[in-house]
Amino acid sequence: MKAPAYSGPVNIGVLALQGDVREHLAALAESDVLARPIRRPEELDGVDALVLPGGESTAISNLAVTFGLLDPIRERIAGGMPVYGSCAGMIMLASTVLDGRPDQETFRGIDMTVRRNAFGRQVDSFEAAVTIDDVEGGDFHAIFIRAPWVEEVGEDVRVLGRVADGPAAGRIVAVRQGNLLATAFHPELTGDLRVHRYFVEMVRQAAPAR
Repeated sequence: MKAPAYSGPVNIGVLALQGDVREHLAALAESDVLARPIRRPEELDGVDALVLPGGESTAISNLAVTFGLLDPIRERIAGGMPVYGSCAGMIMLASTVLDGRPDQETFRGIDMTVRRNAFGRQVDSFEAAVTIDDVEGGDFHAIFIRAPWVEEVGEDVRVLGRVADGPAAGRIVAVRQGNLLATAFHPELTGDLRVHRYFVEMVRQAAPAR
């Protein structure tokens, strides 16, 4: 029998080293949870889940090492903490990164191969419709900014979304593995809260096991 979702207060942190932190904090606040920025390892103890924002994955990786967050976040992920990564956050959750720096570190949560800047550079940013499994309400109007895509997934990874049409049609841009969720696009920039609310429900479902 499926355990009932936790109905108490949920605390979700946003990794606040670089990127669109403010936008994720606002989207989470509108999704009826307590949201706070996370910059130090000890702040992880006060959250039930974590969001890895879009930004520049190399900078986030370097700062995670500098601030001593790399190993603590890896440990929390291994312990079952739900994590959602958007764009650069997707890269930070990948087990393998193509076209990244040789010394780039990730949190290695999702068994997937991600190609960095797969859709092109900033001038090649675009918007497209994406159908996301498990998220009701029709296609999601997705914003891609120097976005990655997923080239390969392991057997435990569910593909939730692909680009619907255009030159990139069929490319994988949303995945889930257990308590880990990742999208190549930026739902925090659209005003559409469905992805954040889906993640909040993931956190509530995971709570009885924690």
